[in-house]
Amino acid sequence: MAAPGWLTPHRRSATARSVLAGEASAEAARKTSRPAPEPQFPVPGDDRAAAFFDLDNTVMQGAAIFHFGRGLYKRKFFQRRELARFAWQQAWFRLAGVEDPEHMQDARDSALSIVRGHRVSELMTIGEEIYDEYMADRIWPGTRALAQAHLDAGQRVWLVTAAPVETATIIARRLGLTGALGTVAESVDGVYTGKLVGEPLHGPAKAEAVRALAAAEGLDLSRCAAYSDSHNDIPMLSLVGHPYAINPDAKLRRYARDREWRLRDYRTGRKAAKVGIPAAAGVGALAGGTAAAVALHRRRR
Repeated sequence: MAAPGWLTPHRRSATARSVLAGEASAEAARKTSRPAPEPQFPVPGDDRAAAFFDLDNTVMQGAAIFHFGRGLYKRKFFQRRELARFAWQQAWFRLAGVEDPEHMQDARDSALSIVRGHRVSELMTIGEEIYDEYMADRIWPGTRALAQAHLDAGQRVWLVTAAPVETATIIARRLGLTGALGTVAESVDGVYTGKLVGEPLHGPAKAEAVRALAAAEGLDLSRCAAYSDSHNDIPMLSLVGHPYAINPDAKLRRYARDREWRLRDYRTGRKAAKVGIPAAAGVGALAGGTAAAVALHRRRR
């Protein structure tokens, strides 16, 4: 089979820093990942298949880093002026529904300066509290059900996000997922230095992280699935055999339709196209698996 058309130009745009960021994120994810679950369907789990979910506006409404900033402000990590900037960025994100690299970079720079000198363990503890305060009720039930269907099929499921890997890991753990790929902030002796390892896990860097994790875990990317709302994640979506556009921005919607990718929009309840779990992933009935996950989610709520 010929290489996908995206590979040459997008891989060329993957700089040494994005490759470093991807590899560092994959290493961090493997250290904190859970083992693959036992399959709940009467078919064998496919241990060479996995699912990768973008976080912001795909799994969760809004941006994780902004909610994290709100929690840090509440704990007096920074002043009102910085909070106003976080609030404006979050408002813009919610209205536009897409990631703006300049806004996201500004938010990450702010977060790095705020956590510099703090211990990783301290921020992990605070992150658990912030999840309960600001994030738990912003999870999209539909996307959560899709992730659960993969887990019920005995597959591993990772979040892939530009948010700090510690924050992403907390969210993944709370949702019962395998683990998370996220931006890795440098730390020395358990203390943040205020620098990144490589660059933020955004765009091509996400694809590099998925590629590195797949190689380390023995995954067959042609059997894997990926989900995202943003055209910035086209490199990651194009890397797998089963790409899905969830709550897509305009550019991703056009791109997905041109390539007959499956779509779903949870923002309006409108079903853009039927989304099931790929047959190659080892699930017997696609719709049945998703329905079972939805029912399970409702019972838990």
